[in-house]
Amino acid sequence: MVKPGFDPGLTEKFTRPVRRFINKDGSFNVHRSGGNWRDVNPYLHLVNLSWPAFLATLFAVYVMINTAFAAIYYSLGSIQFTGLEAPDQVSRFLKDFYFSSQTLSTVGYGAIAPKGNAANVVAAIESLTGVLGFAVATGLLFGRVSRPSAKIGYSSNVLIAPYLGGTSLQFRVVNRRRNDLMEIEARVMLMTVEPGNGRSLREYKLLKLEREKVLFLPLSWTVVHPIDEDSPLRGLTADDMEKLQAEIMILIKAYDDTFSQTVLSRYSYRHDEFVWNKRFEPAFDVNDAGSLVLDLEKVGQYGDM
Repeated sequence: MVKPGFDPGLTEKFTRPVRRFINKDGSFNVHRSGGNWRDVNPYLHLVNLSWPAFLATLFAVYVMINTAFAAIYYSLGSIQFTGLEAPDQVSRFLKDFYFSSQTLSTVGYGAIAPKGNAANVVAAIESLTGVLGFAVATGLLFGRVSRPSAKIGYSSNVLIAPYLGGTSLQFRVVNRRRNDLMEIEARVMLMTVEPGNGRSLREYKLLKLEREKVLFLPLSWTVVHPIDEDSPLRGLTADDMEKLQAEIMILIKAYDDTFSQTVLSRYSYRHDEFVWNKRFEPAFDVNDAGSLVLDLEKVGQYGDM
């Protein structure tokens, strides 16, 4: 019986080359197809949108709701309202739109008011829609603002650098925010594409680190994997890395002291992002007052050995 290999959840089966498994923003390079609208969770979708897309979505929904109610008010006719006289149809619709926005937000300046039963019923429905809609929008905004997240910065490249008389794989991480992270833990994995039995398979191997955890991260942390006799990287060259389509996958887990919750960060380096026979430059110094000064721009800088 063949013992199954280690699969972190990214499948061992290989069909054709994949650009990379983990994108630079930490998302997985996976696109889903075959679903339907029942599979979409609007809350998760809106919470995970970027801020420009989220604000644009709120504005678009706001305009659509007001336009829909303005069209209803327009169809009822000006006889259902007071103060809705207008010189032309365009101005009349704009007044309906502004009245709708005032009703939706329950502002009600009083310049226009419904006087017919039909107009009052529609205005009451829109007021309820506005109360519920703004409650939902507030909940979404609070969910986005209060959700803990990590802003971990990674060096642009991973280095093959000297280490205790041998070599090692190294990359740097830094907390780009001013909050405190504690109990920072790193898991590093090597993914390669290995030929075998007439087909290629992906193989995943966890890399043993010099230290897998640090207590604090006020400065930068150089994560080191010693390339010793037990390392899967031992003896590999840059050409070997390219042939194997090597990718280093990283998972950082830390405790956020501000939110009192655990935060996660993902990243990866492809074989063409390896830099050989270099070492990282110092990223911090001590000022005249005796305080440590971390330069975020120098975290990923490297030079000759």
